[in-house]
Amino acid sequence: MAVRGPVTCLSLRDGDVAATATGGEATGLFVDDRRVLHTLRLTLDGRGPSAVAAASTGGTTETYGVARHLGDPGPDPTVEISRRRVLHDRGLRETVTVRNRWREPVRARVEVRVGGDGAELYDVKHGAAEPTWLPVTAGSSGATWSDERHVVLARGEGATTTADDEGALLHWEVEVPSAGSVELVVDVRADRTAPTPFDAEPGTAAAGLDGVRVVAQDARLGRTVEVALDDLRHLAMRDPLAEGDVFAGAGTPWYLTLFGRDSLWAARLALPFGTDLARGTLRALARRQGTVEDVETAQEPGKILHEVRRTAFGPEGGMVLPSVYYGTVDATPLWVCVLHDAWRWGLSDDVVRELAPALRAALGWMERAAADSPDGFLRYLDESGTGLANQGWKDSGDSMRDAAGRIAEGPIALVETQAYAVEAAHGAAALLEDVLGEDGSAWRSWGDALAGRVRERFWVRGEGPALLAMALDGRGRPVDGLGSNIGHTLATGLLDEAESRRVAHALAGPDLLGPLGISTLARSNPAFNPIGYHTGSVWTHDSAIGALGLSRSGHVEGAAAVARALVDVAAASGYRWPELYGAEPVLGRPAPYPASCRPQAWAAASAGALVSVLLGLRSDVPAGRIHLSPLTDAPFGALTVEGLRVAGKPLRVEVDAQGGVVGVIAPDGIEVVIG
Repeated sequence: MAVRGPVTCLSLRDGDVAATATGGEATGLFVDDRRVLHTLRLTLDGRGPSAVAAASTGGTTETYGVARHLGDPGPDPTVEISRRRVLHDRGLRETVTVRNRWREPVRARVEVRVGGDGAELYDVKHGAAEPTWLPVTAGSSGATWSDERHVVLARGEGATTTADDEGALLHWEVEVPSAGSVELVVDVRADRTAPTPFDAEPGTAAAGLDGVRVVAQDARLGRTVEVALDDLRHLAMRDPLAEGDVFAGAGTPWYLTLFGRDSLWAARLALPFGTDLARGTLRALARRQGTVEDVETAQEPGKILHEVRRTAFGPEGGMVLPSVYYGTVDATPLWVCVLHDAWRWGLSDDVVRELAPALRAALGWMERAAADSPDGFLRYLDESGTGLANQGWKDSGDSMRDAAGRIAEGPIALVETQAYAVEAAHGAAALLEDVLGEDGSAWRSWGDALAGRVRERFWVRGEGPALLAMALDGRGRPVDGLGSNIGHTLATGLLDEAESRRVAHALAGPDLLGPLGISTLARSNPAFNPIGYHTGSVWTHDSAIGALGLSRSGHVEGAAAVARALVDVAAASGYRWPELYGAEPVLGRPAPYPASCRPQAWAAASAGALVSVLLGLRSDVPAGRIHLSPLTDAPFGALTVEGLRVAGKPLRVEVDAQGGVVGVIAPDGIEVVIG
C-alpha cells in the first residue's frame, strides 16, 4: 500500500491491482475517496509473473517477480520482472523493468490491462462495491474513462492502446538482449471534474519531518523511525481553506482525511520532529470549530470536529456520518493540549495569540460539557440515532466493558477524556498567563476540581489492589474492566504519585502488557479477544502513549518493555507499523487485523513517542531548556539521534550503551538539563 496525500494505492503482492466481484482483495487506486482505477494487471505473453518479494513505504511500492516461461528452460528463472510504482499528486507512475539474464535475447508481448469503476470508498471497505467497467475511449494519447468526480487518463509510453468491454489494454512487443533490460512506463492520472469543499492536495514536502536520523547498535530502531516518518510525510495533506497549513490524514485507505482526534495525536506525538504539523493541524481544526447547536452533526459551539468527508459516509438506513461530523468527546481538550505542547516545543507566541479565540471557545465547550453533566464529567451520547455510539478513541460499539465483560450503557464518561481535560485546563492556564497576559488560576482550579471528582468516583476498591475504571456508565457506576485507557492518564496531572504507581503497575503487568504491546482489554476479562477491534487487540499509538506516560511518570522499566515490543512488531511488519494487530503472536508474528490501516498517522507518529521515551526527552522552550533522561538499560544499545527540532532548530543527542548522555548539540540559548 502506498499513499501520497489524498491518493492511495492498494495492490496485491505481485503488484497487480485486481478488484473482483467475489469479495476478493479491496485493491485499487483511490483519489479523493473514489476508486478511479480498479484494475492494473501485468502479463507477459498472457501470463502473470510469479511474485517473489514486495515492499511499500511512503508513496512507493516495489515488487520483484520472475517470468518462468521465458529464458533458460532450466530450474533457475533468468527473466526478472521489477515494478516500481510511485504516486504523484493525481495518480501513479509505474516503471516495469524486464531484465534478461539468459545467454540469448528474449522476446515477449507485454500487456497491462487497466480500467476503473469509480466506486465510493465506503462501499469498497464494506464489500458492497461490485467492480464494473466504466466505458473507455482509446486513442493515441492513451485510454480515458470518467466517474462522477474524475476523468482518468491511463497511458503507456510507446505502447499501443486498445479498448474493449473490460477497460483498455496497453501493449508492447519487446526484445530484451542477453544481459540487458527494457523499461516500460505506465502513467495513470485522475483529474477532478466536480470538486468538493474538501479536495485536499498532498502536503508531503511541507510536513517538516525531514532530516531525522537514528543510529543505534540495534539497527532495527533506525529503520523503524525512518519508515514511520516517510509514511507520516506521505499522509500529510494541505488544508484546502489555507494550503500553507498541513495536517496528517488519519490513515489509508479508509480514513484519508482530517480527523480531530487522530490528526491531533499524530501532530502531538511527532512534536520532537518539529511544530509545523501541529501548527497546520491546530489551524485546520480551528477553522472548522463548532459555532452552533446541531443534533444531526453533533456540532456545539467551541467543539472540535471528529472528521471531515467529501460526502456523507455510510449506508442508507444505517450509521451515516455527515460530511462534517463533530461526534467526539475528546478532540476538544486534545486540541488545547496540542496547542500547549507545541508552544513548549517552540511554536511561536504569535500563533498562540492568533489561535486565542479558538482556545477560549474550546475551553468554553469543556466548561459547559462538565457543567451540563449531572456529575461534572465530560460525557457523550449520540442523540441523532445515526452517529457513533462511542465517541472516544475506542469508538466501536462494544468497546466499553465491565469486569464481567458486559457492554456499558451511556452516556459514558471516559477516564482518558477527563485526563485530557485536566491536562488541557492546566496547559491553558499557562498559555493564558505567559502568552496572553491573563489570569489562568481559574482554569488551574477547574482542572484540580475535575481531578478530585475522578479520584472520588473512578477508583474501584475490592479484594485486590485499587483499580482505575476505564469509564463511568450512564448510571454513574464504574465500568471496571481493566483496559489500556488508563495508560492515557499518566503524566497528565490527573493522578497523584501513589495513584500513578498503581496505574503503572496495572498497565505494565501481564494482564495488559504482552509480547507485542499493551492490549486494549485485559486478558482476564471474559470479553477478551486478542484480535477484537477494541476488546483485546494492540494499537500502535495506544502502546506508544502508554510508554510515554510510563516514562514521564518515572516507571522506566515498563516504558522500556513497551518500546522493545513496538520495535519487535515493526521489524516483523516490514518496519511499517499497522494501525492495530492481534495481542498474541500467530506463528511467532503479529497477526494483522483485516481492515487495519497501514500506514496510519498516529501509528507512524509513534516514532516520536519512541524517541522521546528512549531519550527521556521533554522540551520547555519558553523556559529556555530541554530535559534528557535516557532509559538506563538502553534497550537498543548506544544510539545517536539527529534532526530533532527545538524551536525550529536542530537538536542532536548521543547516548552510550549504559544510557548515559555523551554528546548534545542544542540550539543556542537552550539549556540542556540531564537526569
